[in-house]
Amino acid sequence: MVRIRVLVVDDHRIFAESLAAALAAEPDVDVSAAGSGPAALRCLERAAAEGRRFDVLLVDADLGVVPGAVPAQRESGSGPPPPSPDGIALVAGVRVSHPGVRIVVLAERDDPRRAALALQAGASGWVAKDCSLSRLLAVIRGVLREETHLPPALLTGVLRELTAARKHRTDSERLVESLTPREHEVLRCMVAGLGRKDVAARLFLSPHTVRTHMQNVLGKLGVHSTLAAVALARRAGVRPADLAGDVVERSGQLA
Repeated sequence: MVRIRVLVVDDHRIFAESLAAALAAEPDVDVSAAGSGPAALRCLERAAAEGRRFDVLLVDADLGVVPGAVPAQRESGSGPPPPSPDGIALVAGVRVSHPGVRIVVLAERDDPRRAALALQAGASGWVAKDCSLSRLLAVIRGVLREETHLPPALLTGVLRELTAARKHRTDSERLVESLTPREHEVLRCMVAGLGRKDVAARLFLSPHTVRTHMQNVLGKLGVHSTLAAVALARRAGVRPADLAGDVVERSGQLA
């Protein structure tokens, strides 16, 4: 019998233990539980090192969220995000470090926007926490067949969110394509978090010239701040300049 290895990630211990016990009663399921994002990553690394990789992750959408807490406001694209215990952030991290693991997000409420974000991060399913065990098992087995599972009531909203996100990305890509090669280099440095003087040193330009390039970038992108330009660049898939190993050669053209 082929066994399915499942890792439940939820910081509500009673829920995690109850769900793990219910799943473990299935003859073809091996299950473990982790109470936080870092604990889950440790479990995944340990299992991989022992040759016992997990097949499916069940992740709490609100992992680490304190009820009633007001999240800190942060403008999108203002540099690398801080370490986050949020379930959707964990999905994105696991998809990079353990791409073979299928991920299902467990949610207490239907939320088309967050469900769309989960799918964009790499999740294969979004399931209500109060769904039946048979439904959850069907989803687990389904994602292992490369299926994507969403509650029917969420389909329209999720499709609308994904369509809007795709349109924003397309619009952003079109604006970025209007930049000159030098302006694109400057934008990559901005995405990497470099200030004007650091950009100047990196590209062998004067700070005054870099200031002009930055103003041109903002104008062509139709934004009024560096943070907004970085946010748009991230949507367009612009990679940050590689500060460790990317060597920028002196350009023969006039800046």
